[in-house]
Amino acid sequence: MENAKRKNRFAALLIMTLIAVGCLVALPLLFSGCSNEVNQSVSPGLDNQKPEATVDLSIFAVGDVMVHNPQIACQYDASTGTYDYTNNYKYVKDYISQADLALCNVETTFAGKPYSGYPAFCAPDELADALKDTGFDVAITSNNHMMDRGGAGMKRTLEVLRAKGFDTAGSRLNNQEKRYSMTEVKGVKIAVVPYTYETSTGGDSTALNGNVISSENAELINSFNYDTIDTDLAEVQKTCEEARTAGAEIVVLYYHWGEEYQTSPNKWQKYIAQQSVNNMDVDIIFASHPHVLQGMEYLKNQATGKTVPVFYSMGNFISNQRTETLNNRYTEEGMIAKVNLKYMKSEGKITDITMSAIPTWVEKYNSGGRPIYEIIPLDENLQTNETLSSSGNLSRAETALEDANGILKAD
Repeated sequence: MENAKRKNRFAALLIMTLIAVGCLVALPLLFSGCSNEVNQSVSPGLDNQKPEATVDLSIFAVGDVMVHNPQIACQYDASTGTYDYTNNYKYVKDYISQADLALCNVETTFAGKPYSGYPAFCAPDELADALKDTGFDVAITSNNHMMDRGGAGMKRTLEVLRAKGFDTAGSRLNNQEKRYSMTEVKGVKIAVVPYTYETSTGGDSTALNGNVISSENAELINSFNYDTIDTDLAEVQKTCEEARTAGAEIVVLYYHWGEEYQTSPNKWQKYIAQQSVNNMDVDIIFASHPHVLQGMEYLKNQATGKTVPVFYSMGNFISNQRTETLNNRYTEEGMIAKVNLKYMKSEGKITDITMSAIPTWVEKYNSGGRPIYEIIPLDENLQTNETLSSSGNLSRAETALEDANGILKAD
């Protein structure tokens, strides 16, 4: 009997203990809304968010887009009284259109009729349509032919390009406009800052192609003079700083410089490029004017170690300069310059940048009694390119590829 009582007292005590423990567990749940979820709060200072992803950007550029007299004549359709240049770019359109931002140097004016080639370039407005259709976003207007039709022609060129949807850089309609373009791509603001060389006059006046322009027009164009290069580079730096102040996260320089038909950069190009990398907060340097390809390399800021891709000359993207007209096959060659980079928004910097190029060659053949111009990318499809198969000019394109491979050596 006594043993039975002890067992009963022990059982009762055990039950009371279990009830007490259960209350200790249950009470917090009652006061917290009786949730069954695990508390997901994180102690202060611990990051429970996903790591920030970099923004991948591709910025492409090409060299001189030129329109000589034969190119004007052959693109005319007498039945409609209009011009059409879209066929020139049919093989490179897929490349250009895939870029996040694509730049081209428009080395002509859109000043209206009469149209003309060298030495005073003026192309039909339809050329701007073709360039936009190809996928170009920013039209560079600072080059030695920008004033071929005077101040009025320079301004109409801007108006035409802007009406077609281009951002423009290199010239201005008035003093209130900026000397750079600003384009937002994938949430990143990219400024393009172009400058062209002037002809030396030995004085204070500004000249392009040996022609002195008025001080009013000189104020509306982006230019530099080799005679006053350090002073002028300080102005380029000021423009880059203004772009940064306005919110530019990436700054692209585009120089029109160098010596025509020379396949190596001269001392001025080398000097300007290194000074730009050392003293200006720039990320990429594209360039044109020599009408032939020149090398490309990475330059480092000597103080910070920042790496900047430099393309010394992207050659002619399209023109009538070739073996038959200049006895110079190198003028038929160009490139699509490619820069791929990763940008970290929170840190405000590029974390990785690479440069490469797709060489191009300007095909010219006759069909239907008129010449046909097409830009051929010298890529893996070269051997099966439809135009080259019918024109018989594959060997010339292969020679152009050999030339390009010899010149375009990235350090």
